[in-house]
Amino acid sequence: MQNFYNLPGLASRLDLACEATALLRGAANVEIAGINEEVRQENNATVHTITVLNEQGSRAINKPCGRYITIDTPILDNSTAFTDTVKLLAQEISRLLPPLQDGTLLLAGLGNNCAVADSLGPRVISLSYATRQLFSAREHPSGLGKVCLIAPGVQGSSGIATLDLLRSVCREIQPTAVIVIDSLAAASIRRVGTTIQLNDSGISPGSGVGGQIRPINDDTLGCHMIALGVPTVVDSAAIINETISALADNWRQRAMVLPPDLDDIAREYAEKQLLSVFRGQLMVTPRDIDELIENQSEIIAAACAIYAHPDCTVENYNDFIR
Repeated sequence: MQNFYNLPGLASRLDLACEATALLRGAANVEIAGINEEVRQENNATVHTITVLNEQGSRAINKPCGRYITIDTPILDNSTAFTDTVKLLAQEISRLLPPLQDGTLLLAGLGNNCAVADSLGPRVISLSYATRQLFSAREHPSGLGKVCLIAPGVQGSSGIATLDLLRSVCREIQPTAVIVIDSLAAASIRRVGTTIQLNDSGISPGSGVGGQIRPINDDTLGCHMIALGVPTVVDSAAIINETISALADNWRQRAMVLPPDLDDIAREYAEKQLLSVFRGQLMVTPRDIDELIENQSEIIAAACAIYAHPDCTVENYNDFIR
């Protein structure tokens, strides 16, 4: 399918690095300077690793230098697919973060628990157990790791920026690692609820829906951190573009007469006409978003538990989450 997206205009709303590189590569699949990509299959899942090597690559896809790992999951219609995804995600978390040993893991669930599509982070926190309080100079529970939990909510409710809250907590508890979980925005409806992205370059909460937020990363927190998220919304302008492209492909396959090529100007005109009542921006989410959030939050909570607790495995993770 041919892509008609205008990357400079869409880049600020692209949370997924794999979508940004796909737009730049285009149908010709051209190489992107400063970026290395690897794709591998793990059971029925596809793992796409993008490494932004330098500033040239960073400017090209509008993302900081670092590693971006995208897991395209199969349909979670059986327990095997579910546990395979948990195992794979736990492996990728361990690749990006150092071993905890006797250190502390801080799980930070960003988002608004009152808005289903934005509740992934708080939902993961509600499924996880805090265990750091069980440890002391004389007590060291066997098989458990030290885990702290925080769901800071949104700045509009607290008046406190997420970065300020997390930085204060990190300064106090000195975690070995931080995992920040947040809902993401996608450019393709096919990725909603089926793609998981991890990165070690940080996160800017709200950037996918047009927010201007200071980044949360290793430098601002003072410790190792990764960002982990699942697309739960998609930009309706992208849906319009995908629909037009799908229709054009169908017409070509049926050898029908095609209308003149629809360039970016024509597509932007269509977007403005359809989205003007929403001031040019409308984010949409599937009807079954509740189920998608429930499944993905359990996968993430289980994978984080496997990373944090020595005795936690794919077979018994239900004993380590709620």
